[in-house]
Amino acid sequence: MPRSQRNDNFIDKSFTVMADIILKVMPAKKQAKEAFAYYRDGMSAQADGEYAEALENYHEALKLEEDPYDRSYVLYNMGLIHTSNGEHDKGLEYYSQALDLNPRMPQALNNIAVIYHYKGEKEKEAGNLEAAEGLFDKAADYWKEAIRLAPNNYIEVQNWLKTTGRSQIDVYF
Repeated sequence: MPRSQRNDNFIDKSFTVMADIILKVMPAKKQAKEAFAYYRDGMSAQADGEYAEALENYHEALKLEEDPYDRSYVLYNMGLIHTSNGEHDKGLEYYSQALDLNPRMPQALNNIAVIYHYKGEKEKEAGNLEAAEGLFDKAADYWKEAIRLAPNNYIEVQNWLKTTGRSQIDVYF
């Protein structure tokens, strides 16, 4: 039984019913509808912490989904899972693939920056200050682009950029 048919609470059941209705009346090819169903089941599994199941659904969605914009969100979610599992390099790969398909995705840019900042902190703790600064600079570049796309977001990052001297801009919007 698909995950979308196993929901236990009223809100999930209501969402599933609505999504199924929209899916049925939506003027799309059967393949696109199947891809969406896998994506939806992947999001549900991911929300429940069932990451292996979510990844299986996302891989199936990628096999079927042709739209680059939709594929970018599948890849982004795969990046989230790998990052949350501590697989930072794999997360970076998926976020980069998502950006290749959809360069206007500030959340992917932010997550890449977070990973580089995290790696920079680890290098700093290990006493590798030059490597740390390089990673912090890389994080700053990704954060600047994320802020350019979403100027009202990432206020703490804007402060970090300013206080570390990595940005001379006072206001991003």
